[in-house]
Amino acid sequence: MLRAQDLVLDYRSGHSVAHAVNTVSLAVEGGSFIGLIGPSGSGKSSLMYLLSGLKRPTRGNVIFEGQEYSSMSMPGLMSLRRHRFGFVFQQHFLINYLSALENVMVGAVKRNHETAAYAQELLRRVGLSDKMRKRPYELSMGERQRVAVARAMVHKPAVVFADEPTASLDQSTGHEVISLLAEYRSQGSGSVVVVTHDPNMLTGADRVLQMRDGQLN
Repeated sequence: MLRAQDLVLDYRSGHSVAHAVNTVSLAVEGGSFIGLIGPSGSGKSSLMYLLSGLKRPTRGNVIFEGQEYSSMSMPGLMSLRRHRFGFVFQQHFLINYLSALENVMVGAVKRNHETAAYAQELLRRVGLSDKMRKRPYELSMGERQRVAVARAMVHKPAVVFADEPTASLDQSTGHEVISLLAEYRSQGSGSVVVVTHDPNMLTGADRVLQMRDGQLN
């Protein structure tokens, strides 16, 4: 479903070049849970940004459902991300003046009664049925991140990309967040790609790929 071919991402500073991603190829099958693990600066987040179209590679290509990113315009890539991908980041990026339910609805492509019902179902599923009307500042850090996970799922994306989604959470809450992502995959809704530095968060992954110095080992 999603393939990367010989991806390279270089950052230039003066006369020096840093290879954030160095000739990486991989495939993400439909309905799979892939973990990308490695120390800080290993290139794992950069690889996720390439896979999701958030960054353009220096060389190489990414192909999603037969379509090459390199042949797509920037608006086309933005539309792909909006309609087919979901994102969870280390910071929840919730909107403080909106309720939990309204924040989930921000991620919806279509806003109608059916989507609202599904958003409420997702919040119930993540244990926030009694906090749908709460604002982010009234929620704990773990609860905010669960809202962010529900927001990433509300439009039923083909792939959910999660970049260090548990880094600011304790172990117990972190496992809850990962379990929510794994549950989405197990229901046949789509694939999940999780970037983390903590191997304990990837016990349910189908594949765990180790990254170091911009390469998969």
